Amino acid sequence: MATALEQQIRDFLDELRRENVSPHTLRNYGMDLAQFSQHFPTPPDRWTVLILRGWLAELHGQKLSPVTIRRKIAALRSFFQHLLKRGAVDFNPAKLLRTPKVAKTLPRVMSQDAANDLIDQVGGNRFEKPFPERDRALFELLYGCGLRISELCGMDLQDLDLSENWMLVRGKGRKERQVPIGAPAVVALRRYLEVRQALADERGIFVNFRGKRLSDRGARGIVEFYARMVAHDPSIHPHSFRHAYATHLLTDGADLRAIQELLGHAQLSTTQKYTQVALNDLLAVYDKAHPKA
Repeated sequence: MATALEQQIRDFLDELRRENVSPHTLRNYGMDLAQFSQHFPTPPDRWTVLILRGWLAELHGQKLSPVTIRRKIAALRSFFQHLLKRGAVDFNPAKLLRTPKVAKTLPRVMSQDAANDLIDQVGGNRFEKPFPERDRALFELLYGCGLRISELCGMDLQDLDLSENWMLVRGKGRKERQVPIGAPAVVALRRYLEVRQALADERGIFVNFRGKRLSDRGARGIVEFYARMVAHDPSIHPHSFRHAYATHLLTDGADLRAIQELLGHAQLSTTQKYTQVALNDLLAVYDKAHPKA
């Protein structure tokens, strides 16, 4: 039988689920709160700021990354906010925790030639993969539409409009946006859908060998395989293509706000990091080619 604390955590996660929070966030918040409750199984109204700071010190002692620590603090703050609304606690002590700063780093971006060369070799008979059409369509959408891997795996058949070359994408917080599909991606999708082997009731576009929706982990494995075998670069991951999509659009003259809409960024400042990437690329070209550099 679940303890009172375990039930409170379940109720909180159920509320997030009703709010259409992404499965990725639900999974992480669930793990974070379960780990915390194992250390402090007492009711939340007894969790003082001192206790939370001690827990925070433990996280730093475990050498966890600032990004991971920030997520765990966010999970705890949201949980307390949920309890506040229900009168289970009188205040939110997690708000008094200091959030570690994350060093601002620019994403490493593949060149257009590198991205296209990799994708051109996906889906052939070279590696005798069981679903070459699926793999090619997956890569074409990642680079051609700038999708997050969770967005790609979460897409359903009815989200596609191949007659008009548009798709409906559900991003973070289940926010919906319309994204155009480029011609190469349309061709790849049509070829894949002709041979797609799915269970009768499976709505997911991309499916695994069981005919069920392809998971985030499965899609990451596909990308990692081709990154190693074709590009010989294990650092390439699904988000690498989203970075390349945005940077290459910007380099070729696309408007920053248009890119923001295409990526589904809530804040323009999130998109603006790509301007710095593009400037760095231009500086590299200048340093290499200009006689007065």
